[in-house]
Amino acid sequence: MTARHVRARMPTCFNQRRSHIVGVNELNFDHHWVPFTPNQDFRRDPRVMVAADGMYCTTHDGRQVLDGVSGLWCVGLGHNRRPIAEAITQQLGRLDYATAFQSTNDQAFAAAQAIAEMAPDGLDKVFFCNSGSEAADTALKLALAYHRANGQAHRTVLIGRERGYHGVGFGGMSVGGIGGNRKAFGSQMLPRVDHMQFIHDPLNHAFIHNELPEWASDPLADLEQRILPLHDPSNVAAIIVEPVAGSAGWYIPPKGYMQRLRQICDKHGILLIFDEVITGFGRLGAPFGADFFGVTPDLLTFAKCVTNGAIPLGGVIARKAIFDALETGPLHVSEFAHGYTYSGHPVSCAAAVATLKLLKEEQLFDRAAKMGPLLGDAMHQAFADMPGVVSVRSLGMAAAVELAPGEAPGKRAYDVFLECYHQGVLVRPAGENLVFAPPFVVSAEQIDQMVTMLAAAVRKHL
Repeated sequence: MTARHVRARMPTCFNQRRSHIVGVNELNFDHHWVPFTPNQDFRRDPRVMVAADGMYCTTHDGRQVLDGVSGLWCVGLGHNRRPIAEAITQQLGRLDYATAFQSTNDQAFAAAQAIAEMAPDGLDKVFFCNSGSEAADTALKLALAYHRANGQAHRTVLIGRERGYHGVGFGGMSVGGIGGNRKAFGSQMLPRVDHMQFIHDPLNHAFIHNELPEWASDPLADLEQRILPLHDPSNVAAIIVEPVAGSAGWYIPPKGYMQRLRQICDKHGILLIFDEVITGFGRLGAPFGADFFGVTPDLLTFAKCVTNGAIPLGGVIARKAIFDALETGPLHVSEFAHGYTYSGHPVSCAAAVATLKLLKEEQLFDRAAKMGPLLGDAMHQAFADMPGVVSVRSLGMAAAVELAPGEAPGKRAYDVFLECYHQGVLVRPAGENLVFAPPFVVSAEQIDQMVTMLAAAVRKHL
């Protein structure tokens, strides 16, 4: 979709906004518990979306807000895409649900084929779930099951990375490294888990624009010299990383990092898992982060943009060798005792097929690759010399500005987020970071509007 098409669709939302207005008094706060949100502050200043179209969301009070974060990294094609909505509607009229256990549905086959054909060479088998969190836990269980099937049940150590995010299941939290997500549940984290060094060098590489930083030191030295010897590599089942650390604030790995990680895993028989819930389906201007970095993992998790956020779907793409290793035992016994009620849901899978078709037809990976540098240019021009800014990082269709810490951790970024929302732009606060990750259909004018608004809000709150 071109910028001209985006602008042409905007009036739909504008013309309908009055019919969607909901008064604050009509919102009953007694029941809905808003996730990952300070609810006591939310009740004071509610932010409720009632409609969306193209690049814009309509709020409960009838305002238009430019979506600078693709909903939550997931609406890469822009809101209210008619072919996706029609695929969902038609599938509901044909087959609304079919059990995922002991039988399945035709749309699950179609979606699995479309995803596998888009995936890096060598990743062939798709296991469906409903979210990125479930995908992370599924990948960890697949790694453990694979080693057990190969007679190496002692391989139970799982390695993540500091400030990594792999969802909110206990497996994903355990290998994840964001302290705020772990602190209330520390006693119940999985045993035999370790974490690699984080991938950001604030002294030498605070400002990164559409390139991979070249570190003078070895960011994987700690893995090779401490973590693996501590546990013994023969006990390690898998290493899981995000190609780019998205939820932490868009932190970019050093040049050669992903290639070396692949080599280390190959050397020791360790499975490599890429969490591509954020980077998958175009965020880096390529189908997957694995394609962008030229490194194929053994397992790859996905969710979010696979259905353009229209309906939940997630999953794991695995090498066929992993599937083959598990396909043993009596014919009447499931090889992998895992799955969900809604795994491969026919409506979600129909949405995925329509989404992937649009991504290809409209060449949106190429568009993300083209528009991403414009976003990076705008962010660096606006913030590189601004007092109180300690880092600006851009790669693909996402960019982040990091503020110097204030008196309360995260308070500044939260205040800037609120300011931007009320001025008509959605930006994502993440710790001291403010992140833009707009739909791939964003125009140059909309990028300028987003960044100008963010810069004004940052100046006001520094």
